[in-house]
Amino acid sequence: MKLLIVNPNISQSVTGLIASEAKRSASATTQLTLRTAAFGVAYIETRAEAAVGAYATLNELAEHYAGHDAAIIAAFGDPGLEAAREMLPIPVVGMTESALMSAAMLGGRIGIVAISRRIRAWYSETVDRYGMFSRLAGIRCLDEPLPNIGTVQQDKGEQLVALCEAAIREDGADVLIIAGAPLAGLARSVAERIPIPVVDGVSCAVRQAELLARLSPQKASAGSYAPPPEKSWAGLSPALGQLIGR
Repeated sequence: MKLLIVNPNISQSVTGLIASEAKRSASATTQLTLRTAAFGVAYIETRAEAAVGAYATLNELAEHYAGHDAAIIAAFGDPGLEAAREMLPIPVVGMTESALMSAAMLGGRIGIVAISRRIRAWYSETVDRYGMFSRLAGIRCLDEPLPNIGTVQQDKGEQLVALCEAAIREDGADVLIIAGAPLAGLARSVAERIPIPVVDGVSCAVRQAELLARLSPQKASAGSYAPPPEKSWAGLSPALGQLIGR
């Protein structure tokens, strides 16, 4: 099995974190292809940045999906996920949806720990879009600049654990999601320190992508996830144009 994983941020260091956790989570026979957005921002915090990240992600998926059994959008908030499902003939999963659905099977109220306060609005809207807002205990965030996004786990590790503890104690979380690609793998390393289940978006997405690939679902030919209608196009990469306009 081959999985394509796209980091919608431009940070190669974050792609390295994603790759490490994905390799630990994937089945022994699964092959991984990692791609980093060719344009955009170091890490996505806002709706505008998410829109740019979605476009960059669709470009990477269009260029590289051939020969893969499923694809993963590796940014919490899942920029471009619905569009990618509409466009591609293979299953596509996102970190947020995968983490939320996994967390929902482990506990009632779901807490999220994130890397910045500005990111809360986008995350809240994403949770609501997936119909999970009633299960959300709260979103706890770091609240200071991050000079190096690739080392946030080392630089802010104890603060992130403290946020997890506050989410349990004050928000009543039954299960926690440590959110965002820059935190990939942190849930695994701190799990023994947290008295409730902790899930990681990358590991959840990898396992769910493998599951969907093995189920071999039929690509929709009707409904809202059917391929986009044929039409003229301009200014797109040839690969993206062929999928959207054909």
